[in-house]
Amino acid sequence: MRRAVVTMLSLRAARAFLRPAVRAPLRRSVQVWSATESPQQQKPKKKKQQQKKQQKVQKGAATQASDSICSASEDFSQWYSDVIRQADMVDSSPVKGCMVIKPWGMAVWDGLKDSLDKKIKKSGAQNAYFPLLIPRSFLSKEAEHVDGFAKECAVVTHHRLKGDENGLIPDPDAELDEPLIIRPTSETIIWHMFQKWISSHRDL
Repeated sequence: MRRAVVTMLSLRAARAFLRPAVRAPLRRSVQVWSATESPQQQKPKKKKQQQKKQQKVQKGAATQASDSICSASEDFSQWYSDVIRQADMVDSSPVKGCMVIKPWGMAVWDGLKDSLDKKIKKSGAQNAYFPLLIPRSFLSKEAEHVDGFAKECAVVTHHRLKGDENGLIPDPDAELDEPLIIRPTSETIIWHMFQKWISSHRDL
């Protein structure tokens, strides 16, 4: 009996811990007045709540004025962003287009990655790691990559900075012979290396 009580308490604690992460505040708001307060007395409280919510939006605590989660069928990308923010898995970063993954979000990612990694390795596959930067010519070789990613790529043109009266600037003497691109995918660099590693069917 004691063990059963402890189990029930553990389940309640787990639910209380997970409730903020899975909440979906899509309920209709209903005004409720107590017997001692009139609707006029409730207005200042409602105004304060709206002000607090607006402050959160201005600080970047929410992506929209509403904390609701949009439908995945309408906008899957926005739905995903809403879910991970409402679950407190990520936060905004000073780098445009990048997010900071919080410990809770990283734990979920590690669990998914480890599970998939074990399943993939059972098939005989092995891990490898390729550079984050690739020459610009690699991306230009495949038209489908250029069409899909050319407008979204970050380009590195210098390998050194220098200081002047205005602060740090790219060193004109450190310009790269060929600009480097932070690769959006890995195909181009992988196939380039496979040409060196694979010379016959025996290497497969």
